[in-house]
Amino acid sequence: MRGRVQEKEIIALLRARREAGLSALATQYGALIRYVAGPILRSESDREECVQDVLLRIWERIDGYAEDRGSWTAWITVIARNAAIDMARRRGRELPVEALSEELSAEGEDPEAQLLREERRERLAAALSALSGRDRALFYRKYYYLQSTAQIAAETGSTERAVEGRLYRIRRRLRDLMGGEEA
Repeated sequence: MRGRVQEKEIIALLRARREAGLSALATQYGALIRYVAGPILRSESDREECVQDVLLRIWERIDGYAEDRGSWTAWITVIARNAAIDMARRRGRELPVEALSEELSAEGEDPEAQLLREERRERLAAALSALSGRDRALFYRKYYYLQSTAQIAAETGSTERAVEGRLYRIRRRLRDLMGGEEA
């Protein structure tokens, strides 16, 4: 229960524009931010710069956080992932993914495109929820957090070949669950 109170305290301090909130944020969530940025950014100095950038983004955007739209940790994770992707692109690294929006809809998107995107997101969410917790976690680690197969294998006690095989089966299952559409 204490973790939840600390989270609310940090949010309150940040919204009150108190530097103690920024310090608590760095202490409590710095490791998570580094973990998310790690697979995307190659150098330690880039990862540390990214952590500072994420802390600043959270400070500037704290009023945009709404508990009813998602968890605090998920919000931080999206900001960290997007900041790492932005930095990697600035450094000239090509990435096969799009940054995720912190908001529900993209600005300037026509209603039809927004509806299609939302329907696809719902189909993917339903397909992911049909997976086992283990498979869902593996999917997120590889395709959302961009962790390498080697890192996943090392952290899960598997071989890289076993991880690759499981990912192949997960992609095939998701494709089937989504009616042949790529995940």
